[in-house]
Amino acid sequence: MESITTYQSLFLEYLKEEIKVGQPEHLYLPIEYLLHMGGKRLRPVITLMGTDCFGGNVKEALPAAMAIEVFHNFSLMHDDIMDAAPLRRGHQTVHQKWDINTGILSGDAMLIMSYQLLNKYKDPLFGSLTRLLSKTALEVCEGQQFDIDFETQSDVSLEAYLQMIAYKTAVLVGCALKMGALIAGTTSEQANLAYEYGLQLGIAFQIQDDFLDAFGDPKTFGKQVGGDIIENKKTILYHKAISGGTPEQMITLQKWFSQTPKDPTEKISEITALFEVTEAKQATQQLVKDYTQKAFKTLDQIEIPNSKKELLRSFGLWLMHRTL
Repeated sequence: MESITTYQSLFLEYLKEEIKVGQPEHLYLPIEYLLHMGGKRLRPVITLMGTDCFGGNVKEALPAAMAIEVFHNFSLMHDDIMDAAPLRRGHQTVHQKWDINTGILSGDAMLIMSYQLLNKYKDPLFGSLTRLLSKTALEVCEGQQFDIDFETQSDVSLEAYLQMIAYKTAVLVGCALKMGALIAGTTSEQANLAYEYGLQLGIAFQIQDDFLDAFGDPKTFGKQVGGDIIENKKTILYHKAISGGTPEQMITLQKWFSQTPKDPTEKISEITALFEVTEAKQATQQLVKDYTQKAFKTLDQIEIPNSKKELLRSFGLWLMHRTL
C-alpha cells in the first residue's frame, strides 16, 4: 500500500499547514485536538486517489480532501456527544476533555470550515462540489437520526439498517471519491460510477466497523469495544443473530438488548457469545466480502487505466481486512 501512504503523507503535510489554533482559543483548540489526534484519514485519501486515478493533479484535490476530513470529524464530535462516548481513537473525546458546550460549538465551526475550504475552487467546479457536499451532509444527518430512532425500536429490519448505514457512513465515502473525480475533470457518468464504487465500499466499511465494535482489539480499534452493544444498537450482527438463532436464543438476545446495566461486562460477554453461536459473526464477515465484490463490479465499468483500477481494488481489499 505504498501509494496509500504517499497520499496520507501529502494530506498530513497539508493538514499541518491549514489547521492551526486561532482565537478564541477555546473554540479552535478542540478542533486542532481532534484533527491532529490521528485516525485512518481514509476519506481524504479517497478524494486524492479519485483525482489521481482520473488523471488529475493530486495537489489540486487537497482543499476538497480537507473539507471531507473536517466535515467527517465534525460529525464525529457531535456523534460522540450523542453517544456519550468516552474514547475516540484511543483518546478522550472532546466533550470529555472539555465539556458538551465546547463540543457542540467547535463542531458547528468545523461544519462551516468544511464549506470554506471549497471556496478555493472556481465555478462551475465550486458549485458542483458544494451541491454534492450539501446533499451528502443532509443524508448523514438523516442517517444519524435513523440510528437514534432504531435504538428504541424493536422491529428494525435488515433493509432499514442497511439504508441507515448507507446514509450515515457510505454516502460520505462516495462523496469523497466523486469529488476527486470531478476535480480531475471526468464526465458526469464516470463521476457517478466513482460515487457508486465509494458507496458500496462505504457500506462494506461500516459493516466491518460493526464487526470490530464487537470483536475488535481495543489496542488497535481505538474505540470502546462493545459500545454498540452497550447502546443497544441493532447492527448487522444483531440481525444475523436473530435470523440464524433458535427461538430461545432470539428471546435471550432481545432481553439483553432491552437492558442497560450499570456494569455492561456480562451483557457484552453474553451477546458476543450469542453472535458466535448463531454464526452471526461469520455471516457479517461474509457480508463485508459481498459488498466489496459489488464495489469491484462497479469498478469494472470505470474508464481509467488498469494500474489505477488495481490501486482502487487494493484499497478495497485493504478495507475489507482492516483491524482498526
